[in-house]
Amino acid sequence: MAALRVMLDPTKLGREAERLEANLRKRVIGQSHAIRQTIDLYQMFLAGMATNGRPVGNLLFLGPTGTGKTRTVEAVAESLVGDPRAVVKIDCAEFQHSHEIAKLVGSPPGYLGHRETHPLLSQEALNQYQTETVKLSFVLFDEIEKASDALWNLLLGILDKATLTLGDNRRVDFSRAIIFMTSNLGSSEMEAILQPGMGFQAASQTAPLIAAADSSVTRKMERAGLESARRRFTPEFMNRIDKVVVFRPLGEGELRDILDLEINAVRERLRQATGAGSLALKLSDGARDLLLREGSDPRYGARHLKRAIERMLVHPMSNLIATGQVKDSDQVLVHADAEEGRLVFLKEFKGAAPQREDQAGSSAAA
Repeated sequence: MAALRVMLDPTKLGREAERLEANLRKRVIGQSHAIRQTIDLYQMFLAGMATNGRPVGNLLFLGPTGTGKTRTVEAVAESLVGDPRAVVKIDCAEFQHSHEIAKLVGSPPGYLGHRETHPLLSQEALNQYQTETVKLSFVLFDEIEKASDALWNLLLGILDKATLTLGDNRRVDFSRAIIFMTSNLGSSEMEAILQPGMGFQAASQTAPLIAAADSSVTRKMERAGLESARRRFTPEFMNRIDKVVVFRPLGEGELRDILDLEINAVRERLRQATGAGSLALKLSDGARDLLLREGSDPRYGARHLKRAIERMLVHPMSNLIATGQVKDSDQVLVHADAEEGRLVFLKEFKGAAPQREDQAGSSAAA
């Protein structure tokens, strides 16, 4: 009797991995490749196929500022353990000198301040955000290119053997941790590849090129980022990285989606500030277009858009709340003044609008 053969699909995701992917796509815009690379590592962990004696994964995120590298790490933590701050974050700009490594591992016995030094990378710090269902830690080395050689040498042991020896000889186990590293290396080369198609006006022309997984533009950008990393880091360091993921600059379509997310975040802040009867905030299409124009700069990515929203929307709303011009359950309409280049805030009333004080006084006198 002939054996029955069934075609298998090695690209299929399990239920938990699918759930994580859906959550990440809601929180991270325009970086499908980075999301998939992270999901693959997580599914390998779920299947019990992660390499013994090494971290679950070592990922290096490259790309221009404001493209979502740090946000992706926070989104993974938020999706899995419910808190975007459940990340052990090491700002490598604070470790540009070799003696500052003591802040990470603690001072050895005999050194001044040994007992007062609490290492940032202790086992307690690593495990504090693990839950009963997710026994996984997230460690982020932000802007890794700014770190000293001493930190890179420290990382070699973590990335390869998943262990770190503290100053008091205690060992820290990283075998249930995903190590993320971010860097802006190669940003200028990537922007040069996209010229002259970068910017707000031409974003609609470049976005299809950026989004195409097999396009020559994408391959050139990934190659530029990888070559920049190889020039900066030693072969020993690069050999310990499982995946180098290049984040692509954001086009107009992605920025519009991010704008929607940020406006929803502002609404959530209003809800927290005003309680159950929260303010209703509605923006016209013109207001959204104005925020997008003011917040679009290819050099700064989504961060520039967030600053424009804070400056043009959040600060005025804060003033309206603080001065009592709007209260709980009010509805605020936001329009754009094209000539002045600013947002206009209107309070909408149901039924007849109330009289102003001067009008009320004249009516009473009559």
